[in-house]
Amino acid sequence: MSVIGAATFKWEDVDKRGNIMFRIPRNIRFNDNIVVREDETAVFFRDGKALAYIDRPDRYALSSLNAPIVGAIVKFLSGVQQQAEVVYLQKRPFDGKFGSKQPYPFRDKEFGMVNLRVFGEFRYKVASPANFVNQFVGTFDFATSAEVEERIKEQMIILIYDSVGDMKNEGMGVADLAANLTSIEQVVLSRTKDHFDLYGISIEKISGLYISMPEEVQKAVDTRSSMQILGTNYVQYQSGQAMREAAQNPAGGAAAAGVGVGAGIGMGWTMMDSMRQGQVAPPAGAAPAAAAAMVICAKCNTQNPATNKFCSSCGGKLGQVTVPCPKCKAQVPEGTKFCPECGGPMASTKKCASCGVEVPANSKFCPECGKQA
Repeated sequence: MSVIGAATFKWEDVDKRGNIMFRIPRNIRFNDNIVVREDETAVFFRDGKALAYIDRPDRYALSSLNAPIVGAIVKFLSGVQQQAEVVYLQKRPFDGKFGSKQPYPFRDKEFGMVNLRVFGEFRYKVASPANFVNQFVGTFDFATSAEVEERIKEQMIILIYDSVGDMKNEGMGVADLAANLTSIEQVVLSRTKDHFDLYGISIEKISGLYISMPEEVQKAVDTRSSMQILGTNYVQYQSGQAMREAAQNPAGGAAAAGVGVGAGIGMGWTMMDSMRQGQVAPPAGAAPAAAAAMVICAKCNTQNPATNKFCSSCGGKLGQVTVPCPKCKAQVPEGTKFCPECGGPMASTKKCASCGVEVPANSKFCPECGKQA
């Protein structure tokens, strides 16, 4: 510091390390000097906004009115009341890690409501010094890099949740997450520019994305994946697991070995039978499948599958035989005495000349009085 109170400020290497920003602990006054290095940007800040920034390495004295880059600043620093802060920013990219503090409720069609947590890594750097300082120093009044990175992590989590939600609306389920992690990373990365431009931040890379699920859901997903790879159903998969556990259980001794051998033989026959029939064998102890329903042709007595509409032997129509109603012409099952549509008798009738009772037209004698109809 000089005898007139001027001082020279710089960002010491020992203070840099993993810090993206450094705020000079006192306001810059007239005649003060700052040193800017190759990997730094100095931003002059006052009254809530960035006044100007310097990204060329050199020593800058605020009393140098000829310096074009500080000429616009000096007019704001003409007295004790006209002071400004200087915030140093590093140009190099930084690597950070993120992880969700609260679970993300994901409604899945197969597993219902599932709570997800996301973890991963990202690389970021300052893209716009003015926006960076306006937001993190002016709006949030942050003084440390830890506060800045914490804010970036929170925004990354929000962006990932939004992206996963949009992909879910396009049909992606919980069981598809593991196979689509790279796609999710690319979707999130494509959205970071619009999301982080306001903060003056550029997200260069997203990697190592991991989405965790509750243990019981993860086991169900793993089981289904194993079944698909092995080409088995649930019962066969469980039988295979039981065989392995029995064979690996030393406490069972000879009994366990017998169980393993017996199950292996049974499973072998089951698999052979499945391959021979071209379909999955029924579980052990399950009732055999019912025989296919058959119908008998009323014309030639040939058995036909119930799905047939016509006899495969004589070509006659299968199913209940119908006859037309003599009055309304509706098709009525054969043997019906009265039409269910109009209520009229199905057979032609005549009145008995003696008692007046309706009798079939082809009757010779009345069933009521016994006289000739």
